[in-house]
Amino acid sequence: MSSITHLQFLESEAIFILRETAAQFQKPALLFSGGKDSIVMAWLARKAFYPAKLPFSLLHVDTGHNFPEAMTYRDWFVEEIGAKLVVGSVQKSIDEGRSQEEKGINASRNKLQTVTLLDTIEENQFDACLGGGRRDEEKARAKERFFSHRDEFGQWDPKNQRPELWNIFNGRKHFGEHFRVFPLSNWTEMDIWQYIRQENIPLPSLYFSHKRKIIERHGQLLDTETGFIPLLDEEKPRVKEMVIRFRTVGDATCTGAVESTASTIDDIVAEVAAARQTERGTRADDKRSETAMEDRKKEGYF
Repeated sequence: MSSITHLQFLESEAIFILRETAAQFQKPALLFSGGKDSIVMAWLARKAFYPAKLPFSLLHVDTGHNFPEAMTYRDWFVEEIGAKLVVGSVQKSIDEGRSQEEKGINASRNKLQTVTLLDTIEENQFDACLGGGRRDEEKARAKERFFSHRDEFGQWDPKNQRPELWNIFNGRKHFGEHFRVFPLSNWTEMDIWQYIRQENIPLPSLYFSHKRKIIERHGQLLDTETGFIPLLDEEKPRVKEMVIRFRTVGDATCTGAVESTASTIDDIVAEVAAARQTERGTRADDKRSETAMEDRKKEGYF
């Protein structure tokens, strides 16, 4: 009797869900930010449909407050796999009056992505969006199904989810509704890194140890080099160069770093194994309230 490793099982499960998405929906898209989870998901999609090209576009919701390294990687990766890239612009939503820029020292465009995402979905008539969310990341994501239904307003109702017995997925919907699909739901951060190591997947340099000018604010190590984070006068003397890396990559205004000397995949795997804080613990947007993620998801967030 043959046996498979847990990574082979997770890969097989994710590929099955990716193929189910392509089969059940007319025009799906894969949410791609240049972060490690979306990179792994796109890598799996490439495997799932090889030697054909991806049967769906990559969709990036651009806050305009991105790490340059992530954008450079995004453009390279899209060209490398020959995919089509659709970009939704938060700045455009602000200019058109669809979103309102936050004010103050802790202002972020992270929450504003919801309006841009929903507008881009409607504009392109996407009926499913593949996301890289994992259940181990955050308690709101832990309660979400593989096939997550969204109503005609793009909203998620956690108390009205469909059963998924025996890996049978129900993608039926009414006109104007859509689905979010999460092929990596059962993966952990450790699984992601072990798979990256196994497949030798290239990543943005942000994930590896490097020197960067940092300000510590409310327990978060925030980057000051992008220029997106305004500094108070009393904070400016406290900016210092530190050896850090990013465990998760998102909007630069709310993505915190961790002190780290991990410069290789093996180093990162060892670091993650010893970590006592989840990767989302470095995200300032999740600390705004106890239910910050669930509240955003109910409104239509990723």
